[in-house]
Amino acid sequence: MSSPAIDFARSQSARFLDELKALLRIPSVSTLPEHQGDVRRVAELLAAELTRIGMEHVEIIETGGHPLVYADWLHAAGKPTCLCYGHYDVQPPDPLDEWLTPPFEPTERNGNLYARGAVDDKGQMYMHLKALESLFSTGNGKLPLNVRVILEGEEEVGGESIARFVREHPERLKADFALVSDTEMFAPDLPTLCVGLRGMIYTEIEVRGARTDLHSGMYGGAVPNPFVALAQIIAQLKDKDGRILIPGFYDAIQPPSQDELRAWQALPFNEEHYRATEVGSPELTGEPGYSVLERTWARPTLDVHGMPGGYTGAGAKTVIPAKAVAKVSMRLVPDMTTDHTFALYKSFVESLKPAGVELEVRLIHSGDAIVIGTDNPYIRAATQALRSVWGKETVFIRSGGSIPIVGDFERHLQIPTVMMGFGLPDDNLHAPNEKFHIANFHRGIESVVAFFEELGQ
Repeated sequence: MSSPAIDFARSQSARFLDELKALLRIPSVSTLPEHQGDVRRVAELLAAELTRIGMEHVEIIETGGHPLVYADWLHAAGKPTCLCYGHYDVQPPDPLDEWLTPPFEPTERNGNLYARGAVDDKGQMYMHLKALESLFSTGNGKLPLNVRVILEGEEEVGGESIARFVREHPERLKADFALVSDTEMFAPDLPTLCVGLRGMIYTEIEVRGARTDLHSGMYGGAVPNPFVALAQIIAQLKDKDGRILIPGFYDAIQPPSQDELRAWQALPFNEEHYRATEVGSPELTGEPGYSVLERTWARPTLDVHGMPGGYTGAGAKTVIPAKAVAKVSMRLVPDMTTDHTFALYKSFVESLKPAGVELEVRLIHSGDAIVIGTDNPYIRAATQALRSVWGKETVFIRSGGSIPIVGDFERHLQIPTVMMGFGLPDDNLHAPNEKFHIANFHRGIESVVAFFEELGQ
């Protein structure tokens, strides 16, 4: 497919990539206070870019945390309004020694761009801006439809500020649908729309024993060890087959339809290739009786992410820590609610408390599971646009991940979300050597252009 806007994007491809590299060099790690200034620098850069390309009412919106960036262009009478969402914060780059090249020095290698945030989500978010620039530049300063843009800097730490803004100011974001590019293609060169996301509950379990750290030689055998207590609790949350043992946990689960299961079975998926190339473990684990795609897209999970505390430095220190913490999350599927599931989990964890310790279960953040219906004009336009750019029929998948803002858009704005992502399964999101396939960055821009032009006809 070709159009003046797509031709423009192709002519500017080298500049677009250089601009993305400049964005990636700024370490906008939202979880670390020492990078607060870097997060703001990216917000200011994006606001300046939105102004430069022709968007109006550009604003950096202050929050209790990192700022939001807003812009709009609303002069396409009678045309639909799109709400473009993206996030400009990134995960910490650790462990640094596993990166082949520095995480904040974007490096081209094997047709990919390696950097923290390359695909999650700076690269994909920036595709929207470059698509808008291409349309403005070839449309006499006009767009084929109405557009609002909202960008956040807290997605990697729970997205509380944007959730509050959507809840309290829905009129500022009034639109017919949202566009999110923070997902992946099922396979290289296979255009993909994500139509389902698992929900998320992220928690901390804190166990406290003695008033202060104690010497294990002098006190071991007489005092409780919070790490041992945590291990005993965690070991009772799942059985050896991966089934979660929280009473009532599986009572409210909406299974995928038979049509959806048949569509998943037709996808080009090889379990052994997935194990060897994406996972790398000796074997795959999980609930018996479900395929890998069912287990990762349509079944709930419970995972432990870290147990900070005690002594972890070089050498030996025989300390019994006064407290220990475990970070535990659950992924939810449709019909499971965050409040009810957390209540079940909290009650069960508290019932497992060993003698001699105090225990606290804290909710850090949460988001609902969601499935998007495919029978709407925005999904249909997206499939036509993807077909025109990629020359193939679009496949519909779910994601095992969570994007809480999609639920907020449905709940507070009453709009569907088109999840049109261009990452690949091996892009190492949240891991060392994160990458974005450079061809996908450029074809993603073309796909967004084609999508907007399709809706503007």
